[in-house]
Amino acid sequence: MSDLIAIIGGTGLCDWQGAEHISSEPIETPYGEASAPLRRMRYQGSEFVFLPRHGDGHKFPPHKINYRANIWGLKSLGISQVIAVNAVGGIHPDCGTGALVVPDQIIDYSYGREHTFYDGSDGRLDHVDLGEPYSMALRRRILAAGQSEGVALVDGGVYACTQGPRLETAAEIQRLKRDGADLVGMTAMPEAGLAREAGLDYASLCLVVNPAAGLSSEPITMDDIQKVIDSGMQTVKQVLATAVSA
Repeated sequence: MSDLIAIIGGTGLCDWQGAEHISSEPIETPYGEASAPLRRMRYQGSEFVFLPRHGDGHKFPPHKINYRANIWGLKSLGISQVIAVNAVGGIHPDCGTGALVVPDQIIDYSYGREHTFYDGSDGRLDHVDLGEPYSMALRRRILAAGQSEGVALVDGGVYACTQGPRLETAAEIQRLKRDGADLVGMTAMPEAGLAREAGLDYASLCLVVNPAAGLSSEPITMDDIQKVIDSGMQTVKQVLATAVSA
């Protein structure tokens, strides 16, 4: 599978309806089981490997995902490039509901997650550089795919990763805004950091599914979020298929 890009699907992309399923491979790691078997798939002529971050049926909340097993498993199968899909809230005005964003930075507000392979269990220690958490080459590939498909993508943005699974308070969003965050989600970390530790190129395509708390006069409802996911994920799939085939 080393010649294929892996796509880690998030909320709204726990399966890949319309894709041809070629094969599945269970992932066994020193860190336990990955969220699901790794699937080799084909969509609109593009082949890739797919891992649903939250497991089949969306059973793992963000703070309970075995991020280490997921990334270790991809690495052990020879994967070198990973595109993550994230459903997020929008903070910056350019990141309104329905926007597709290719972030370039992360602020990590999560806690209590197994966030490193260098935990001292095997005597190894390293301090990886995460100054640029996303691969520039892979980001450009996604942006070029959007341009090819005529899909407007926001180039750059700061992803604030919160703990979840609850949504944030309005005061918390104002804090994130003061900190310079443009998006808020729950799964970018430790996934991006682990990918860097494993030597994988990693980038993200984010679908903004709601204005963050306090930034709209309307309450945030799961029904409204689901409507955006249902309409937006088809475009996400199209951009990913083009990026994979590039």
